[in-house]
Amino acid sequence: MQIVDSHCHLDRVDLDKFGGSVESMLAHAKELSVTEFLCVCIDLEHFDDVFSLAKKHPQIYASVGVHPTEQEGQDPSIETLLKLAEHEKIIAIGETGLDYFHVEKSSADWQRDRFRRHIATSNQSKKPMIIHTREAKADTLKIMREEKAQAGVMHCFSEDWETAKAALDLGFYISFSGIITFKNAQDLREVAKKVPADRLLVETDSPYLTPVPNRGKPNSPAYTYYVAEKLAQIRGESIEDIARVTTQNFKQLFFAK
Repeated sequence: MQIVDSHCHLDRVDLDKFGGSVESMLAHAKELSVTEFLCVCIDLEHFDDVFSLAKKHPQIYASVGVHPTEQEGQDPSIETLLKLAEHEKIIAIGETGLDYFHVEKSSADWQRDRFRRHIATSNQSKKPMIIHTREAKADTLKIMREEKAQAGVMHCFSEDWETAKAALDLGFYISFSGIITFKNAQDLREVAKKVPADRLLVETDSPYLTPVPNRGKPNSPAYTYYVAEKLAQIRGESIEDIARVTTQNFKQLFFAK
């Protein structure tokens, strides 16, 4: 069985419990059948850290992008993003999107402009997008439609079925994180039942959003296993089936030409 963590921040995982070793962290993940990883960039100041992990480890891939809440660092141009995305180990653009939880909608023109630049980069590079949306679902979908976003994933999905259906209709995938294991996430579990099998992905978003049974502890990519396990339970399927289909979907989204 093979499971892919389709969204993690390996450069931010606390390695102390792994003896300070990335290799030990990856070995721990392999013990729980998690064997490939997409390490996601959130600012250009730390892009080299993300990229270095991907270049050093064949099982790690990387993205390039600037998170919608990042305001202190470099605001990227399309040209800069395209240049950084040229390497074959950079397989995605993002994470990008809109976040009105941290920034007032009325003062978020810069977020919307940045999102449009990432969509243009994705469309030009033919590399899928990783989309973050929080309290901004209507504007997120509106801009995706206006800019004709071609491919990608709604990462760490926590919205309603109507939002999922709209994203699916645009050809996007839906990725579920440890949130589906949380006690108060019954509505999200209902959404997880409805997403077509060929559009599902799983992730940890580690070091954030640690799933049950490890809530309260730092997250790590190994715990993608528990996300897949819960998704299997929700959908009445085996974890082997969830592992197989989500791995196939990862390959289809990020590597099919």
